[in-house]
Amino acid sequence: MSGMRSAASSRAPAGASSGGTRPEAPSCAATSRGLTQAPDSRLARWERITEWPLTFAAVLFLAVYSVEVIGDLRGRDHLAAETAIDIVWAVFAADYAVRLRLAPDRGRWFAHHLLDLAVVALPLLRPLRLLRLATPISVLQRTAGLALRGRIAVYTAGAAILLTYVGALATLDAEKHAPGATITSFPKALWWAFVTITSVGYGDHIPTTGTGRTVAALLMIAGIAVIGTVTATLASWIVSRVAEETAEEEAATRQQVAALQRQVTDLTGRIAALQASVGPPPRGSEGPGGQTDPGGS
Repeated sequence: MSGMRSAASSRAPAGASSGGTRPEAPSCAATSRGLTQAPDSRLARWERITEWPLTFAAVLFLAVYSVEVIGDLRGRDHLAAETAIDIVWAVFAADYAVRLRLAPDRGRWFAHHLLDLAVVALPLLRPLRLLRLATPISVLQRTAGLALRGRIAVYTAGAAILLTYVGALATLDAEKHAPGATITSFPKALWWAFVTITSVGYGDHIPTTGTGRTVAALLMIAGIAVIGTVTATLASWIVSRVAEETAEEEAATRQQVAALQRQVTDLTGRIAALQASVGPPPRGSEGPGGQTDPGGS
């Protein structure tokens, strides 16, 4: 018995070494998959953690920029507002650097986030920095728990309001001290942004600076996109309503056909039952012309 145990014990390591090589391959594959997926998971975790802080930073940036432009701050107040704006911009720059560092495929991530690079690399272009304020809308439409059409409606409405407000601020910032400018107050700037994004363009207020005209071009493009999205959403809603009504009518028709089939089946059964109860005609019954059936008794 001791010899058998010793032989078994001596064979066990060999079997473990020979058979253990097979489980090692999946574990190595799993390890390699974990190494390739780790940066992606870290990037997703970082974006999830920084989503609300960046939203707060974007809202703070909008508030400070609004006070600076509408209030026409000067002196220390202007310096304090610019300092706060620069701090927010530095936060966005740090977030971009971290996300680029955590991206599994940096070249592909870089190519798909050129707008974020422009926001960071061009700090002097205020309207471009304000595009980062789309973060609260994206957070809202993801957490609203709405259907796809509802999310599109929320995002479109929020984007239109934000673009109109931001366009008015950016244009007023560029135009208020320009010689010969007509957009010199926030109500005028807001009215101009509204008629521009809706592609109406009354022409009562026209930007004269290069920055103001750039903002006008961006608002026109954004207005076309917003109108197209609204039109597509409305058309999708109409098509879905027509499809629902058609489906209801088809369902009602199928129910009516099924009811008629049941009635026909019931009537067929009743006729068969009546025929069975009456039975066949007697063999000695009179035939045509009053003659007696010869087969009768």
